[in-house]
Amino acid sequence: QVQLVESGGELVQAGDSLRLSCAASGGTFSSVAMGWFRQGPGKEREIVVALSRSGGRTWYSDSVKGRFTISRDNAKNTVYLQMNGLKPEDTAVYYCAAKAKFVISDVAYTREGAYNYWGQGTQVTVSS
Repeated sequence: QVQLVESGGELVQAGDSLRLSCAASGGTFSSVAMGWFRQGPGKEREIVVALSRSGGRTWYSDSVKGRFTISRDNAKNTVYLQMNGLKPEDTAVYYCAAKAKFVISDVAYTREGAYNYWGQGTQVTVSS
């Protein structure tokens, strides 16, 4: 069983930067693939970025490509989402997710159903 706790969300202005953290516990962090999803007001949850178990493969949605960066620190059991150049349309609850079963080392999983564990979410609000 993997527990995930996100932090770092807050109210910022357009153009600002934020770094979200997702701390994992209860499992072998180096064995899981990770992803960040978000759900904006009145929208369905969507994937933002995915990171392979190995850390060598990433996938970014077109809406955040070039602005957001995912990374992981296996020593700290933490995955980060660095968000630069924030826009009002980035306003959402951000969730991290972990895939802990049948994980292929060099695959960044983009399908929501692939993930086994979810955090509670952290709110990011970007004002114009």
